[in-house]
Amino acid sequence: MIQQLFRRKNLDQITHDAETSTDGHLKRSLGALDLISLGIGAIIGTGIFAIIGTAAAGGAGHLGAGPGVSLSFIITAVACAFSALAYAEFASLVPIAGSAYTYSYATLGELIAWIIGWDLIIEYAVGNVAVAIAWAAYFHQLFSGLGIHIPAWLAVDYRSAHQAAQAIVAAGGRIPLDLALPFEAWQTAPVLFGVRVIFNFLAAAIVAAVTWLLVIGIKESARANNVMVALKVIILLFFIGVGAFYVKPENWSPFMPNGFAGVWTGASLIFFAFIGFDAISTAAEECRNPGRDMPIGIIGSLIVATVIYVATAAVLTGIEPWYQLGVADPLAAVFARMGMNWAAGIISLGAIISMTAVLLVFQLGQPRIFFSMSRDGLLPKYFARVHPRYQTPHVTTIWTGVVVAAVAAVANINEIVELTNIGTLFAFVLVCAGVIILRYTDPDRPRVFRTPLVPWVPLLGIAMCIYLMFGLPPITWARFGIWLLVGMAVYFGYGFRRSKLRSA
Repeated sequence: MIQQLFRRKNLDQITHDAETSTDGHLKRSLGALDLISLGIGAIIGTGIFAIIGTAAAGGAGHLGAGPGVSLSFIITAVACAFSALAYAEFASLVPIAGSAYTYSYATLGELIAWIIGWDLIIEYAVGNVAVAIAWAAYFHQLFSGLGIHIPAWLAVDYRSAHQAAQAIVAAGGRIPLDLALPFEAWQTAPVLFGVRVIFNFLAAAIVAAVTWLLVIGIKESARANNVMVALKVIILLFFIGVGAFYVKPENWSPFMPNGFAGVWTGASLIFFAFIGFDAISTAAEECRNPGRDMPIGIIGSLIVATVIYVATAAVLTGIEPWYQLGVADPLAAVFARMGMNWAAGIISLGAIISMTAVLLVFQLGQPRIFFSMSRDGLLPKYFARVHPRYQTPHVTTIWTGVVVAAVAAVANINEIVELTNIGTLFAFVLVCAGVIILRYTDPDRPRVFRTPLVPWVPLLGIAMCIYLMFGLPPITWARFGIWLLVGMAVYFGYGFRRSKLRSA
């Protein structure tokens, strides 16, 4: 039985099964620029508009990086680059939907492939729940600033509103800025049968809109993403260009107020800002020339995002002292505190556009993982259906949208976010290991793109990811373990018996 659990699907068989599948084929319509845009769309989002302030100022028991947060971005980018190079080799070698799941099937065996496929739900679907919740808060804030009233009880979840009410009572009635929206929801919500009606309609609505766009076509989705990416890059360049006139060089001194320890802690925090480049690999089956374009898309998007991140961090920490940046919307806040509300409004709009693009790319990735797992027999065949007109995996796209929207309407963002990081790091570890294994088990296979300095580059990627994983709190590990146990129950209850590789 052990041998069956770790049976591998060779690369030729993976490609053959995809090409001869009777469930339909995904349309190859994406080029290198589309892939770079998808990567930027996934990477540049909540991290640069929110987490950068926390990383610079510190708080909640961790040191602030100060102006050295620019260096934190560079460190994290280098760490992610090790994994990005591994993803680039696999994506060009195996141009099939499935990302780390498919790569693990070819190198580490079916059981590990199932585990990573199940784990990727945490990165894509669960991560998108958190993004949708944050999107709703920013959307409500922007429209309130424009004088357009949206009931607060349609922009938060019940539990957050209840917790905010309790916290404000305990604080003697003082309303912190970060609790203003959920507390307003608690106060103004209609009451039905003695229960306050509070649900995050805005979060569910944006997920539904993105799901509809993804169903009607990959090219249409890519075009929408290209527009959003262009807009958010322009808005970040606007911040850099306008903010540069207000930079005070003395704010950069000392550059590392808490030493290198603060910079390293900042690097761990802003790892969230780089999650997303791996999502490009899920679209490999829809790329016109994957051997050439997938590495360009993965590495190119990481480079572009890093340059924008470092420039934004330098300007932000130059405008205000680093210890004043620990707010939810630091880029908008620095303009607002200077009385430039018009500029703050533009930045808030950029945050909404950025998070919409992240939702689009991650919501594109998750259905394609399910699609590949179904095509291998590990999930019911129903999930491998392709729309006859749009040539998209519409069944998995719709079901993913329904589940993400439903959870986003009622979930607490703090509990959701905790899971995303560990799932992504685990996937990176297995992809880096897979590159090393395949170099030894199939050394003569032609590779359009080769990860340099194997095994050292992948080993550095593994070491960096494991180090970051062990920095996560125990409760995150416990929840991750429970999630994997549920996945194992599904695998042995269905996938192990129905696997096409086992029955071949």
